[in-house]
Amino acid sequence: MFRKISTYIEKYLILIILLLSATALRYPDAFKGMTNYTSLFLAAAMFGMGTSIEVKDFKNLLKAPKLIFLGALCQYTIMPLLALFLSVIFKLPKDISLGVILVGTCPGGTASNVLSHIAEGDLAYSVLLTVASTLLAPILTPLLVYMMAGSLVEVSFMAMFMSIVKVIVLPVVLGIIANTLLKERIKKVDFIFPLISSIAIALIIAAIVGLNAEKIMTSGLLVFGVVIIHNILGLGLGLGLGKLVGLDYDKQSALSIEVGTQNSGLAVVLANTNFAMNPLAALPGAIFSVVQNLIGSIFAHYRESQREKKLEEVKLNI
Repeated sequence: MFRKISTYIEKYLILIILLLSATALRYPDAFKGMTNYTSLFLAAAMFGMGTSIEVKDFKNLLKAPKLIFLGALCQYTIMPLLALFLSVIFKLPKDISLGVILVGTCPGGTASNVLSHIAEGDLAYSVLLTVASTLLAPILTPLLVYMMAGSLVEVSFMAMFMSIVKVIVLPVVLGIIANTLLKERIKKVDFIFPLISSIAIALIIAAIVGLNAEKIMTSGLLVFGVVIIHNILGLGLGLGLGKLVGLDYDKQSALSIEVGTQNSGLAVVLANTNFAMNPLAALPGAIFSVVQNLIGSIFAHYRESQREKKLEEVKLNI
């Protein structure tokens, strides 16, 4: 029964997020209090991610250093530079600009693995890229935010480093340990962790929408536009670079989705914990969570359909 519930929630997560967000806009006070727990929600989601990682995944990282380096390089150059570019071009207000930069400098999100699966991309490559970018996040995310947003607000590298270690690295490591020591038991309840992650993401978004309900009504359209462009360009440039360096079709899909799909929940948590004086900084992350799943799903289904066409063409030519 619970497995079915978990499957339904994962399947209709976008609708649940939209419904909760609409409710938060209408009744913001009911959700504002949850902003105090966004770090806990994200930590729970990352623990779930950790339970899906095995020791062999780290061995595989060492087996394909060039491919992993390519993915990490794309992750921490394309999205951050796009964030800076969009902030300048659209002359975004300070808080919104900071939020967009936070989204752009975060590691790949776990949603990328789901989307790669839908696209029938190279799932193993997708998982390795997510693991690699997550491990690099404590150093690269604060460094890039400092470089790109240091002129806008005061950025504490060490404070951001500790925040990422607490809500990302530590929960993931604990999840890996749990999966290693309690593998058989974890398998019996493995459906619970995606369920927890899905609920956590939905609650994080609803909390931020509730907290910024009034401001969303005045500046939400601008943020939506920038976030949509950011996501689409990330997917497009990731795909283009994958083709340029000669990756096969499935790896192109995985790389593209990994680049365009961010751990936007982390962007929200960092905005709340490290930039509390800039309340709107959490807004781009919350909106990106919705947008990347909508656009990402469309993109993944398109890549899957094109893959099927290519396979049919190969069969006809044999």
